[in-house]
Amino acid sequence: MTQFPSTILTEIQGYRQTLAMLLLYGSSVQDEVGQAFAALLEAVAGQSTTESLRAYSGWFQALAMAQETWSSYLQRRMAYADNPFTQQVQHHGLAGIAPALGQAARHDLALLEHLHGLTSQQVAEWIQVVGGLDQPPVAWETDPAPLPFVFAADRPWPDQLEDLVAHYQRQGVGLLAQYQVFTWQDGDLRGVAHPDPVRLDSLTAYDHPHQQLRQNTLALLRGYPALNVLLYGSRGSGKSSLVKALVNEHGPQGLRLIEAPKPALTALPQIVDRLRHAPQKFIVFVDDLSFEEDDEAFKSLKVVLEGSVTARPQNVVVYATSNRRHLVREYFSDRPRPSDQDEVQPWDTVQEKLSFSDRFGLTLTFEPADQPTYLAIVQHLAQQAHLALPPEELTARALQWATRHNGRSGRTARQFIDWITAELGTPSP
Repeated sequence: MTQFPSTILTEIQGYRQTLAMLLLYGSSVQDEVGQAFAALLEAVAGQSTTESLRAYSGWFQALAMAQETWSSYLQRRMAYADNPFTQQVQHHGLAGIAPALGQAARHDLALLEHLHGLTSQQVAEWIQVVGGLDQPPVAWETDPAPLPFVFAADRPWPDQLEDLVAHYQRQGVGLLAQYQVFTWQDGDLRGVAHPDPVRLDSLTAYDHPHQQLRQNTLALLRGYPALNVLLYGSRGSGKSSLVKALVNEHGPQGLRLIEAPKPALTALPQIVDRLRHAPQKFIVFVDDLSFEEDDEAFKSLKVVLEGSVTARPQNVVVYATSNRRHLVREYFSDRPRPSDQDEVQPWDTVQEKLSFSDRFGLTLTFEPADQPTYLAIVQHLAQQAHLALPPEELTARALQWATRHNGRSGRTARQFIDWITAELGTPSP
């Protein structure tokens, strides 16, 4: 064990104390990177060569896995922080919260700015000393992803609290700020780290339903009344892709998508209630929707669409896709006969099933793609893929592909272009 200079020991003890003194933001640095940093400080303070080298390796790997520098890590964690201060200021601002919360936030900002000043090279030099190494180990550096909030370098962090509060009010806090797409699993929201990247400019044809859905979504974003929407039509016509593309387009403006699979529909009232007070706007997305008789999910979705004694939140809409115009299956046996004695008004039951789709404020129809529409989609995708194929050959092969595979649709066009792209980019054997 090498004896540390007292100045370095004092410095390390100062950083350990800084972490311990955080009043509000301590939970933000309790993930893998933060825990690895705390373990590193403890190991170096103990001046154990083996433990310090092992702890430095753990911190290095944690930053590398997160693709963050120590500086970007701290600022990103603060931007997404979920604590009593961030929860309250996103709705009420600094003037509407207890003064002690604002004081605690400024206190923590000063401490985090001190931690932010620590460099990877400085930590590597600690390890060189404690390990008696000829040179410091490799210091982790990278070019991180853009930060959602960046502190100005010319002012102390506590003096920028109002700017940070404005960020929370605009982008929200916690998971809802960190991700744009979510699924509902095991009774909770789960952020989707790698959502479908489809963009609006990759979609063509079906101009009217596209325009109608975009208009409704912009109304939601601007705080105007927005309708629940049923996207009905043939398979492969791009209904789901359109919804996902809208979120990719408007995510930076606060649009979020919650995908609710069929088993999660019974939790829809719970999901919607959780989103009610968030500053973002939400699309609850139900893909390939249909119901069987006496389906509990049917009743839950009715509550969300029609409301109950609880007011419908203005920041949430339901977008559902279906290949069926009438979402609840109806059988010939459901239709009343004069001999039926089980129900006094059997036609009422039939009408309830058939009218369920009418509970959506807007129904958009995606007709099956005819040949000109299919070829227009193929040509659009071919241009985006920069395919060097004569137009006549592209058309002939696209029609042949549709005949041999899944028929004419946007999905078939995408599969054809993917196949041709790989074919042209793959050397012949």
